[in-house]
Amino acid sequence: MAIDGLIILDNTGLLRRAIAQSGFHSFPPAYPLLHIDALNNALSNARRPEDVDPVLYVGALTTDTPGACCHVQRGELRYLCPVSGDVDPLYAFAFLQTFIDILHEYFGHVSAETLKENFDVVYQLFEETLDSGGHPLTTSPNALRDIVLPPSLLHKVLSVAGVSGLATSSANSHPFASPILWRKAGVRYNHNEILLDVIETLDAIVNKNGTPAVSTVWGKVESNCKLSGTPDLLLTFSNASTLTDCAFHPCVRLQRWSRDRVLSFVPPDGKFKLMDYRYVPVSASSMNQVSIPFILRPVVKIDEHGGSIDVSLSSRLTTRTMDSVTVELYLGEGATGASCIVSHNASWSFNPKTLTLVWELKAVVPSASYTLRGSFTSTASTPRPARAFRVRFDIPQHNFSAIKIEQLKLTGENYKPYKGMRGSSLGNIEWRW
Repeated sequence: MAIDGLIILDNTGLLRRAIAQSGFHSFPPAYPLLHIDALNNALSNARRPEDVDPVLYVGALTTDTPGACCHVQRGELRYLCPVSGDVDPLYAFAFLQTFIDILHEYFGHVSAETLKENFDVVYQLFEETLDSGGHPLTTSPNALRDIVLPPSLLHKVLSVAGVSGLATSSANSHPFASPILWRKAGVRYNHNEILLDVIETLDAIVNKNGTPAVSTVWGKVESNCKLSGTPDLLLTFSNASTLTDCAFHPCVRLQRWSRDRVLSFVPPDGKFKLMDYRYVPVSASSMNQVSIPFILRPVVKIDEHGGSIDVSLSSRLTTRTMDSVTVELYLGEGATGASCIVSHNASWSFNPKTLTLVWELKAVVPSASYTLRGSFTSTASTPRPARAFRVRFDIPQHNFSAIKIEQLKLTGENYKPYKGMRGSSLGNIEWRW
């Protein structure tokens, strides 16, 4: 068995309604409605949308094998992938993420209005990315652009006017004309450059004594390639030995990485993700832990129908500033409000929908301490807030792995490209109290 189809729902309102869906040619017309109803029922019965399982059981419409509904939410949209038979859900989720990335490549910001305005492009993408048998077909953005033209004002005007053949990207362009699937043929630029963005995310759980129970850095290298012809690149990173659990774009030659820890590849044209990895520090104290870049000192006291909160936060960094820092605490069922005082012109809020207290700091500079003090009320006689704070932050121009480009060699073309690299770090920390 394979993937049955795709459904895109508008996630606003009480009932999620379909904006677009694939053909489902091998199934009765009621089959996609069965999965939409299963999701709506699960959301209506759940206390919070986050409590709904990502894979929902869906009963059989006839005497055939029952199926499952794999779904993810991205922004104001929810994407459904019905499957039946013996199908690994990770297979469906991988295709869902690939299709969402394709939509972002075509439209930038993806919303219900964007999909409705470009419904013709969306339905063409349905047909080209998933074949009639439910197997992924063409998912490379470079190959898709030769088959399905990205939306543009000129293309729309010519389509409305009934003029054909004038909105093609090139007079000599043909689908699959290049021998390399992920790269177009005959690409030319006046200024040849390749730009790399290294984005790392620290996921950690910290015990109430301040020691990390688990801390892991996940990274990805995103590239924007504007190189003429068919260049063959050899990219060498510093600290490459600290990168493990790597996943690469199909253009990367795996044997060269396994042998020499260098990236040898013919890059796609435009934006693409070169690799994912996990960073393992060499000088870690124990269990390959990564140090947390801040200190949180929380004190939470539970009283009858409420409680008090006293939290202080300070940075461990010496030169870098942490931006967009948010500290969240779920106050538990029955929470009705909060009253807090914060320092350094920070801000706080209580979300009555999620029952969460949010403390927001625009910037946390080194050698400074930030505090939040206050209380909260609850209809429950003994409130049960979450036993951990959720802290998120950004650190621009910084990487936990300190990875850098040591060398970039180009063969196959007679020019010297410009190479640039930019780093940024994100954090998602669960700090217990």
